[in-house]
Amino acid sequence: MLELRKVTKTVGGVDHIRNVSLSFERGTLNVLLGPTLSGKTSLMRLMAGLDRPTAGSVWFDGADVTGVPVQKRNVAMVYQQFINYPAMTVYENIASPLRVAGVDKAQIDREVRKAAELMKLTPYLDRTPLNLSGGQQQRTALARAVVKNASLVLLDEPLANLDYKLREELRQELPRLFAETGAIFVYATTEPHEALLLGGNTATLSQGRVTQFGPTIEVFRRPADLTTARTFADPPLNSMQVRKSGGEFVLDSGAKLPAPAELAGLADAAYTVAFQPHHLSMTRKHGDAQPVRATVTVAEITGSETFAHLAYGKDRWVMLAHGIHNFKPGQALDVFIDPRHLMVFDAGGKAVGGDARKAA
Repeated sequence: MLELRKVTKTVGGVDHIRNVSLSFERGTLNVLLGPTLSGKTSLMRLMAGLDRPTAGSVWFDGADVTGVPVQKRNVAMVYQQFINYPAMTVYENIASPLRVAGVDKAQIDREVRKAAELMKLTPYLDRTPLNLSGGQQQRTALARAVVKNASLVLLDEPLANLDYKLREELRQELPRLFAETGAIFVYATTEPHEALLLGGNTATLSQGRVTQFGPTIEVFRRPADLTTARTFADPPLNSMQVRKSGGEFVLDSGAKLPAPAELAGLADAAYTVAFQPHHLSMTRKHGDAQPVRATVTVAEITGSETFAHLAYGKDRWVMLAHGIHNFKPGQALDVFIDPRHLMVFDAGGKAVGGDARKAA
């Protein structure tokens, strides 16, 4: 087990990591999800022993390893910017951790060729990294991490430079591969959909702070606060200010949404309600769904879907519409908000009313 106990990292008087406590079990996949500069890489460097925390401690399998350097830990790391030995062939790059560990030649050959096949590198084993594409160089770094059989595997946005097809294949293969070794697998990403595809557990980060940690699908469906909900939304989360009055939420425009049954006992007050782009539609999908009139600002057609950017008073929303729609800027649209999928947050940004999100 890897444990971070109230870890803080301060650089130049600025907290890069603030009072983080996390526990990762062996054989688990753990995603660090957050925007650029949220603290993902800083946290990984503390886990690996590349940096020492300003306060708090790092434990591995019951031992305090806070001051133990990375060279004395069984850690494999892969960054978005690939790192390989330029004078070595792909084969030797992959084999290097096994040679350092004193593994016999026959086993090295088996492990290298197995990893090369997984990473689609078999035809390139005799080349040097400078004669590879960027994606092939990244796959070489990943293959080296695979063969190392490390106790802790840290992957910092490792698939960002790969083509779409290979990225999708590795997203499915890597968690299974590392789980079989019993390693702790920590994967950093800025992309919410990547966290959902990987599964496992997710820690959402914002400004060096972990806002929530738990099974990925639970964090996505039931964010503890508005910051977590926004971190786990791509396209951006839709939100607006409302006032609860009796059994209804009253919008700034005067329009009303029926409050879901589980929120009936919520005190009459001001709240922020939020909902995902796919929970905004052009048709009534449920009897309680209510229409509001918004204005199209921009439309993005992706091929099978259309993202309509909408203005509703001072709020800006995104609606995901299946199919191709020729929305025009300035066009008025009646769109339906389904109250069953509303997430509700109090003035402090904390989720209220039990399961704030009923379904994804």
